Amino acid sequence: MEEKKFDLNSIIGFALIFGIVAFMFYTNQPTPEEIEAQKVAKEQAEKEKTSNEDTTATTDFVTESEAIVVNPQDSVALAGAKSQLGAFAYSASLPSAKDEFTKIENEVLSLKINNRGGYISEALLKNFKTYDSVPVYLIKDGKNASFNLNFGTTDNRILNTKDLFFEPKMSKNGENTILSMKLKVSDSKFLEYRYELKPNDYMVDFTIRSQGLQQVINSSQTINLDWKLQGTRHAKSASYENRYTDIHYEYDGGKDSFTGQGEFDDDQEENVTWIGFKQHFFTSILLTDTAFKTASFTSKNIASKSELDDKDIKVTKEFAASMPLELTAGELNYNMDWYYGPTDYKILDGYNRNLDEIVPLGWGIFGVINRYLFIPFFGFLSGFLPYGVAIIVMTIIVRIILSPVTYKSYLSQAKMKVLRPEITEINEKHKDNAMKKQQETMALYGKAGVNPMSGCLPALMQIPVFYALFNFFPSAFQLRQKSFLWADDLSSYDNIAQLPFEIPFYGDHISLFPILASVAIFIYMTMTTGQTMQTQQPGMPNMKFIMYLSPLMMLFFFNNYASGLSLYYFISNLITIGIMLVIKNVIIDEDKIHAKIQENKKKPKKQGKFQKKMKELMEQAEQQKNNKK
Repeated sequence: MEEKKFDLNSIIGFALIFGIVAFMFYTNQPTPEEIEAQKVAKEQAEKEKTSNEDTTATTDFVTESEAIVVNPQDSVALAGAKSQLGAFAYSASLPSAKDEFTKIENEVLSLKINNRGGYISEALLKNFKTYDSVPVYLIKDGKNASFNLNFGTTDNRILNTKDLFFEPKMSKNGENTILSMKLKVSDSKFLEYRYELKPNDYMVDFTIRSQGLQQVINSSQTINLDWKLQGTRHAKSASYENRYTDIHYEYDGGKDSFTGQGEFDDDQEENVTWIGFKQHFFTSILLTDTAFKTASFTSKNIASKSELDDKDIKVTKEFAASMPLELTAGELNYNMDWYYGPTDYKILDGYNRNLDEIVPLGWGIFGVINRYLFIPFFGFLSGFLPYGVAIIVMTIIVRIILSPVTYKSYLSQAKMKVLRPEITEINEKHKDNAMKKQQETMALYGKAGVNPMSGCLPALMQIPVFYALFNFFPSAFQLRQKSFLWADDLSSYDNIAQLPFEIPFYGDHISLFPILASVAIFIYMTMTTGQTMQTQQPGMPNMKFIMYLSPLMMLFFFNNYASGLSLYYFISNLITIGIMLVIKNVIIDEDKIHAKIQENKKKPKKQGKFQKKMKELMEQAEQQKNNKK
């Protein structure tokens, strides 16, 4: 019986694919330092929990002092307020000193701003629903967000704006709605939050400024801006959503970075120009024209990994950012913006503020491919095709474009197959002399005009596409809640059966697209690996094991991933199988390849510098080995 052989190109190709997949999942894992930080944070969180804590609803995580409200006619109460609030006791005596809100809205966004604290107590995205058909709130009832200025006064008080009452005043600037919130010391002296909302826009102009407070605010003490937000669940899988939930920020005039997705992460940076609390498909961003001199960030899980699998979990992550503000001539004057909206690449990129970096498209060449190829191309296709069909059409076109690469790879395999009998003969002849075996094998390749590494380049050329699409589909906002066949949401997993138990690393449900993709991968690997498999050699990978492991990895890893990604891999492998069948049975003629190789072997070959050097090194090694005997 003829021995079956390994195909070197297949080995290298599969090793590269396994390496990429392992890298992609490894980079999502915390470092030892992060694990230790997570452990400390978890222990601290456990201490803070009470026995009756309910994690199934949004909790009020903002600790507030009791606000002071006084009757201006009550001189005793007014004197008491002045003893606590100093000059800001005036704000507590105004009719606006009560827990009421003012609403501003446009076609896409509705905001409620509370008199107490002057901050947004509700942010509703009008055009979106959660996985269970509830309106998408990034802030709800003021319980999951806080915005506070902490500052000292010249009469030695420390005050927090979240505990003080602002006076609202609505106005119009053309079609724009303006809301001025003033924390008053007198009618002409105040701290102002100014909101301006434009039609059909998720971005809100926001200004923090003071007037006449040079003698009130203590300039020798730091004014801290503290912003906090609890991320609430919007997706079917809280654990999958949490995987793409983190803090992004821009610093040093255009650089951007982000915290990890672990249980606890913190960071600090200088000259920060925007901070984004990203919750996978929805994001809250604070932008400033005057860079924050420094900013510190904290992101931590509220729910544990096991709790994230709970179908009733509502709150997932807690974000916090702290930035010192600087006075200019004794006054505050910061022009800012708030963004409350979808993590949609097209929308974010339209603001020309580098906000598109919040969308995780991949680094380097992978991000470039997504930005300038897949995003516009998929946007074009989905403009007139259903989203599932658009994925299939894009996959077909991508595979056709890459078909010459597939042809080169298969041609290399065919050449190696033709040389297999001669390589077997060399292996048997020099089975006890590895160096001689290698020398004669390389000599055979040179005479035949075959490069055993020629199949590596085609495999390498497909890696950027593979990794770019791995990032594209989970980040494509357009796929959110778009159905196709049995999948009700292409941005989440497809569920054809719910299991009464949970399988580790797999989940408590069965997704069909990963199963189909795994079957297609197995068939593909059987064609490329199974037919060229040889008996196991020392030091060589067990290709039979790899052939079964790869589909199994797909089955487990992608069971909880976006079904659009699994659909792509299923169609891609089907098309690749078809292309390879055409190449094998129609295009490539092994008899002609054999004849061409025999013809090449008769021609004199001029060795290149690299080949000559390699030959010399191998001869020297052989000589040294003989001298030792």
